[in-house]
Amino acid sequence: MLVTGASRGIGRTIAEMYAREGAALAICSRNVESVREAESELRAAGAKVYAEAVDVSDPTALRGFVSAAAAAMDGLDVVVSNASPGSVTGDDAWEISVRGDLRALAILAEAATPYLEKSDMASIVAISSTSAFDADFPSGPTAFAAMKAAILQHAGALARSLAPKGIRVNTVSPGPILFEGGAWDAVRSSRPEVFDKVLDRLPLGRFGQREEVADAVAFLTSARASFCTGVNLVVDGGMLSRVQH
Repeated sequence: MLVTGASRGIGRTIAEMYAREGAALAICSRNVESVREAESELRAAGAKVYAEAVDVSDPTALRGFVSAAAAAMDGLDVVVSNASPGSVTGDDAWEISVRGDLRALAILAEAATPYLEKSDMASIVAISSTSAFDADFPSGPTAFAAMKAAILQHAGALARSLAPKGIRVNTVSPGPILFEGGAWDAVRSSRPEVFDKVLDRLPLGRFGQREEVADAVAFLTSARASFCTGVNLVVDGGMLSRVQH
């Protein structure tokens, strides 16, 4: 299986989960040192790992990574599009978000399709966000939220177009996920009033954990979800007041 943005955060946890399940892994991130550290630790846990430092906003580099990973692992069964530039600001925020989130998913799916269609359990999962369908909370209009909404649309369209090839496409939309060094950890330190406001809005009374997002990905890529495609699985502790449809 292949996971982008897998050297830290949710992507790293997804990779670790699959490593425990005995999967061969292809991982990437932009930082050479971070991806080598992740590679070393995953191998120490017993996983077969192919790793590269790749900027997913570079189509040539991303296509090359997919081809090399498929060759190293003798094919692909699962692809997780997790890498994201995050909540960037400034004049270039929209361009950076398009290239690093939406276009990265499009290129990744296109490059992986020839390998996935040879698999009996082919699956793509894109990581979106509850920001995609919450218009004003917690930070109002952002390029990040708009791109995550576009990911939901594109993944849904991919689900329809790739189904005849036996490739399922789904999304996971995390709500507020708290871990050391993550975005909400930074908010807790820099804007405690926002952190507390979000916590008050969570019916389960706590922030989510990375493992809970990884478990959602694991379900959608498993045989137990073999009739699920075009699904957006929300992992937000009940934060959003909406009817799933």
